[in-house]
Amino acid sequence: MPLPERYIAFDVETPNSANDRISAIGITVVEHGEIAASFDTLVNPETRFDAFNIALTGITPEQVTNKPAFPALWEEIAPLMESGVLVAHNAPFDLSVLAKCLRHYGIAWRPTVPYACTCQMSRRLLPQLPNHKLDTLCRYLALDLDHHRAGSDSRACGEILLHHLAGGADIGPFLRSYDLIHICTARPIRR
Repeated sequence: MPLPERYIAFDVETPNSANDRISAIGITVVEHGEIAASFDTLVNPETRFDAFNIALTGITPEQVTNKPAFPALWEEIAPLMESGVLVAHNAPFDLSVLAKCLRHYGIAWRPTVPYACTCQMSRRLLPQLPNHKLDTLCRYLALDLDHHRAGSDSRACGEILLHHLAGGADIGPFLRSYDLIHICTARPIRR
């Protein structure tokens, strides 16, 4: 199986500690070695907001009142999300939120999705850094970041991926399969 040429870097923000709803999503398409498109929006999570999440993300219940709920948004973004390998920074978290949100709304998508994690890649490819948090990597690589803003976080993730690919990194060892039904990483993808 050939290695992918299209990656969908995404990031979600959540309204509370349950991490089963989305209050914002950012999507950045990486194709043929460049950022090809981006999308981000607030989402009405139809649930409570915790003070911690409001402080972290800056997203308030008032800001999402007239925004689409996840089912309407999913109709719009599902074709994009299934058009390439999903990539996120600390991908198991973002994928678990997506899986729980799909489950909550009774939306059947796929049982598994291929993904790669830029945090895991960076641990292996940039071991000299003190940590591999998104903001640390962005400072090191001189990337713009408005942290905990889904659009900015997804773009930074896409740019980190591009940095690794431009440096000759082989994506193959980092490809995994995420089980959306059991909400866990399934297994490495064999190439």
